[in-house]
Amino acid sequence: MKKVLNLFDFKQKVDYKTEILAGLTVAMTMIPESLSFAILAGFPPLVGLYASFIMGLITAVLGGRPGLISGGAGATTVVLIALMVSHGLEYVFGAVIIAGIIQIIVGLFKLGKFIRLVPQPVMFGFVNGLAIIIFMSQLEQFKVRVGDNVEWITGTPFLIMAGLVALTIAIIVILPKFTKAIPSSLVAIIVVFAIVYFFGIDTKQVVDIASVSGTLPPFHIPDIPFTYEAFKTILPYGLIMAAVGLTEGLLTLNLVDEITGTKGQSNRECVAQGTANIANGFFFGMGGCPMIAQTLVNLSSGSRARLSGIIAAITILTIILVGAPVIELLPMAALVGVMIMVAFGTFEWASFRVFTRMPKHDIFVMLLVTLITVFLHNLALAVLIGVIISALVFAWDNAKRIRARKHIDENGVKHYEIYGPLFFGSTTTFMTKFDAVKDPEEIIVDFTESRIVDMSAIETLNKLTELYAKHNKKVHLKHLSGDCRKLLSNAEAVIDVNIIEDPTYRVVTDKR
Repeated sequence: MKKVLNLFDFKQKVDYKTEILAGLTVAMTMIPESLSFAILAGFPPLVGLYASFIMGLITAVLGGRPGLISGGAGATTVVLIALMVSHGLEYVFGAVIIAGIIQIIVGLFKLGKFIRLVPQPVMFGFVNGLAIIIFMSQLEQFKVRVGDNVEWITGTPFLIMAGLVALTIAIIVILPKFTKAIPSSLVAIIVVFAIVYFFGIDTKQVVDIASVSGTLPPFHIPDIPFTYEAFKTILPYGLIMAAVGLTEGLLTLNLVDEITGTKGQSNRECVAQGTANIANGFFFGMGGCPMIAQTLVNLSSGSRARLSGIIAAITILTIILVGAPVIELLPMAALVGVMIMVAFGTFEWASFRVFTRMPKHDIFVMLLVTLITVFLHNLALAVLIGVIISALVFAWDNAKRIRARKHIDENGVKHYEIYGPLFFGSTTTFMTKFDAVKDPEEIIVDFTESRIVDMSAIETLNKLTELYAKHNKKVHLKHLSGDCRKLLSNAEAVIDVNIIEDPTYRVVTDKR
């Protein structure tokens, strides 16, 4: 049977009980995080919950990765803090809409595939940085505001909080050894809630962060002047938010692919994220992106379909409308314990095992990405810097690999058999292989085991031809692959090289 609305694939069995319970667990962990980041940014608390409902529902239905959970994430929220301070909430909604439009464009032009360029050390650094951020953010729950200051709780309140967190962690760790019928995270939340409620234990609760009761998300057109100046103000924030959201989203998608052994659709996910953010801007939401912590909670609860994400979103809306009095009584210790275990599970402990076996530059990249993620909370910048450094190292290594094997045939023609790619990084080394003064009247440069990659390579061949021409000598190129011939043909107005006509050869790096 075909998929219906892309919600379920009836060729595969869907465990509805697991999906529903996973969705409930995700909702319980998403609410305090969305509230915390909304308050941190200076937004009304409900703006964070609306974002989690809208993002969660739209991406669960339209997204490219079943099991991926989106909501009002801190990664995108921190981008908007400066805009909130300088121009207010209306401009924030405008920036969220701009971010959504950009994300849809990325998806429609199929640019999501470029996430494949992110190397493994960058992935390790990204995931480890996020795990540390998740853990560190939980420590904030052990603080209270006293006047204008924020102080650590001490004495009995601290011992109660720590004890309840430890109990939550113990349940999550021990319960799966006996049964996996119910997500251990959900059981832990219920047990700790029951203990606190029935024994009347005085400890920090969700209501101490903010009220979660409200109405349906209202339709709202951002009250922004329709001017170039206003657009110029919100555009940079929209661009950064879109970049951060897509970076975290596509890396999380790749992570889910690895965990589940399946393949998601990155471009479809980009369109879904963009659609959800546009809806956020018009329905009083702060926007967001995939949330790696909640996604891992979802997966660890056994979910592999879209239903859990839909259940999580509907649960959040139900809580806003009617369930707030109960949810506001949830002890924060239970939610902190769940998130600490998520952080523990998120961290790539395997990166330590391969630490001594990785090249030094990969270790450097991994640590750098981790540090930027932790201290700057700028995931897009961290990944971008990691990719750039990895690319430069790769280019440098390949630049050193180009070499030439030389011999003179029976006709007195000297042959240079080139090995390795000819590109901007290897052109200098390439030129040192030739001796225009001592070489015979004619040479042949054989590219059977090489290829011409870019304009720098083409210009280098032109210089090589000119160099030999000054000594009245001739240069021929041989065994060029089809794409190399096309590059030279396109540049024939600015270069002067001689290509020996020969059959089409495939070099080892050609796509087969």
